[in-house]
Amino acid sequence: MPVKVRIPTPLRKLTNGSDEVAADGANIADLIANLEKSYPGLRERICEPDGKLRRFVNLYLNDEDIRFKKNLETELKDNDEVSIIPAIAGGRFGL
Repeated sequence: MPVKVRIPTPLRKLTNGSDEVAADGANIADLIANLEKSYPGLRERICEPDGKLRRFVNLYLNDEDIRFKKNLETELKDNDEVSIIPAIAGGRFGL
C-alpha cells in the first residue's frame, strides 16, 4: 500500500533531492524499514540505534503526531501521508 512521505530539506540529499517519496508499510516501523531499503542512511537519521524515534524528530500521520497514536506501531492505509519533521530547539528571544 503506497504512502506519501514528505521529506524535510536536511534529509533530501538521501532521496536525491526529492521532497516527497512513496513507500509501503503496514505500520510506521515497516515504512521506515522500507524507506531505508530505498534510501540508505535515512533510518539512522530519524531513529536511535535501538529503533526508537530520535527525540528531536517528529513523525506525523495525516497531520497527527504518531507519539499520540501507537508510535511506531501506528497502522497505515493507502493514500496516507507521513511527514518527517525535525524539531527546532534552542535560540533566545529578546535582548
